[in-house]
Order: sequence, then structure tokens, then C-alpha cells
Amino acid sequence: MQGMSDAARPDHTPLNRERLIAPGPVEVAPNVLAELAQPQMHHRAQAGIAKLMEAREKLTRLLGDPYDAVITTSSGTGAFEGALVSTTPGGAKVVNAQAGKFSERWGEMARRFGYDTTLVSKPWGEVLDPQEVADAARDAHTLLITHSETSTGALHDLEAIARAAKAQNPDLIIIADGITSYGVAELRPAAWGVDVIVSGSQKGTATPPGLGFVLFSPEVQARMIQNPERGFYLDMTRELAGQKAGNTPQTPAINLIYALSTALDRLLSVPLDVLWAEQRRKTDALIAAGTALGAPAWAPRTSPAVAVLTPPAGITGRQVAAQLAAMGQRALPGQAPHEDTVFRVSTMGYADRYDALAIAGILEDAFHALGVPVERGAAVQAAWNALKPS
Repeated sequence: MQGMSDAARPDHTPLNRERLIAPGPVEVAPNVLAELAQPQMHHRAQAGIAKLMEAREKLTRLLGDPYDAVITTSSGTGAFEGALVSTTPGGAKVVNAQAGKFSERWGEMARRFGYDTTLVSKPWGEVLDPQEVADAARDAHTLLITHSETSTGALHDLEAIARAAKAQNPDLIIIADGITSYGVAELRPAAWGVDVIVSGSQKGTATPPGLGFVLFSPEVQARMIQNPERGFYLDMTRELAGQKAGNTPQTPAINLIYALSTALDRLLSVPLDVLWAEQRRKTDALIAAGTALGAPAWAPRTSPAVAVLTPPAGITGRQVAAQLAAMGQRALPGQAPHEDTVFRVSTMGYADRYDALAIAGILEDAFHALGVPVERGAAVQAAWNALKPS
């Protein structure tokens, strides 16, 4: 545990349970980790094929719509790249709507591939305007949009954006970054008109890093590019056809697929509406705790995946994150260039409402150690109030 001098460290600190309270990677359940301790399985064996098909089916159920899932051995960025190059021909007009670190990544990706790229930008911490995005996409082939922006804590109104864009351009392909919203926030792509959802294993599905997910609507599959010139490993047309048949053109991270299937059981043990509501309440509890300590949310429309909080005057996001690390609690400051503007905590993954209460108490300790006046119990009480059913 780094960041605090021995003289300043409380005697009990070495006894603290270390926690991952960052917005990814997240804590993983013991039974999920146990899947990784099995003797090495083979992806071409019948059991391996069955596990691939089982995990794909569960990913579709977690989405709630009959989209076909492709599991990639990559991060979410790799999955997003595969989705883009496998649906969008070279030279096509691509609109990227951005208001944070990760949404900016998709615009940079499109430019590097030589697409005719138009950016619709808002300052970090703000939310995108649906009509502005729709107007920019009037003559576009593809719209790239981030649902939950992990760098700012904003939840963009994907439903309103997609409906407005499709009203002006019914043929538009919408690829949504759901990396921190899938399995966490309300997500109804079929009803909203979103064609492709991309995510990754180390976020809401509470699995170790290493897997990306692409979920394709039935309609967009007919428009996918055969043998895209920019894709071989990430040729989603070939990958989707193979995985529908229980095959993978490349060697998959089969151990992680076993772990993923087990992790999905916990999320699917309740209806999606219940899952989404509880994820919302947990993050509302973190935001309420931060507000009680003088650290309100940065974004006006907050994501249920992560609480991005602005520290009170006199301390910085980096100082809060360093103090938490000294206590054995791994959170994150803001993304560059906003490392000092905010800090980020999350209960995605293997966490429940009682973990949100624990984090509220941990924040009280951290702020007190940083010299911020703290009314003991105020943050915890605020978190409790947020957890009450509405």
C-alpha cells in the first residue's frame, strides 16, 4: 500500500481488505476465478464448443434483444475496431459523437482508417445533444456513439440520439460503445434503433480482462462486409459465421469464456429491469456519499457504471486516488488532462449495495486524512438514503 508515510498510516491499515473500486477492471467472484483454475480445456473439444455457444446465448439474454454475439479475444477497443471495419466500407462518411476520452478514441480510429470522418463534440462532462448528432449524421453511412462515458461519468441519451438520427437517415448504421453500459444501464437497442453494441469482459460482466463482445442486430448482419480489406483477425463477418456454427477462426481465450459464462449467471439471476435498477441505486449511493462530502458528480446526466466526482477545493483527484490507494482501495483519478479535476469510483462487477456503503465510509476516512472537515456518518447516511427503493 503506497502513498502514505509509515508515521501517518493507521495501525490497522495492513489489515484492510484491498478492493478494486475503479471502473474496470473490476472485482471478480471467487467461483468465476475458480473456472480459470481448471486443467487446460481445448476450444475444439465438444465441451469447449458447447461453452462458447452457452456464453454467446447468455450475452444475448443479458442484452435483452435477439442480437447475435461475437466474442473476441481482445479488449473492447479491438471489438469496436472489428465492428467498424466489418460494417463500414472504405471512404464512407463516419460521424463520431464525442464528449470524453473513450468517445474521442473512436473518432481517432475512424480517421486512421481513412474514413470521411466528421466529429460532433461537446466539452468533457457535458452530454451530447441528440438533434445536433442527428443533423451531422443526415448523409452518413455510420454513426459512432458512446453510451456511458467512463472518463466523465456521463450517460448520453442513446435512445434519443438513435431515434433522432434514424428519423433523418433510416439507412444509418449506429455502432454504440456499451463498454460500461452493457449489463449495467438500461439498454434496448432494437427499440431504439441501435445496430451494433460493443463491450468488454472487464466491466459490467465482471470477468477478467481479455474478451471483447460485439452484438449485431439481425438487420445489420445483411449489410456486413465480406472480407473487409482492413480486417483479418477482426473480420466480424467471418467470425460471426464461425461462432454461429460453434467454431472460431482463431484460437479463442477459452479459459476466459468458461469464466464469462459463470459470471453471467449472477447477472441473469434477476430480470434485467431489476439488474439495471440496482446498478443505478448503487452508483446513486456513491454520488450521494460524494455530494455529502462536498464532492458532487461532474456530469449532469450520470451513468450507473461509475461515479465521477469533483473533489472539494484544496484537494485534487490525484490526491484522493492516492489516499485511497494508501488505504488499499484502488480507485482512479480523472483521465488526462483531467487527472486533478475528478476522481472515479465504481461498484461494477462483483459488488453489491453493501459495498457502496463501505465505499461511502472509506471516502469519509480518505477525506479526513486529506484534511477535509468530515461529519462522520454523513456520507454513509446519504448512501443509505439513495439505496432506499423509490
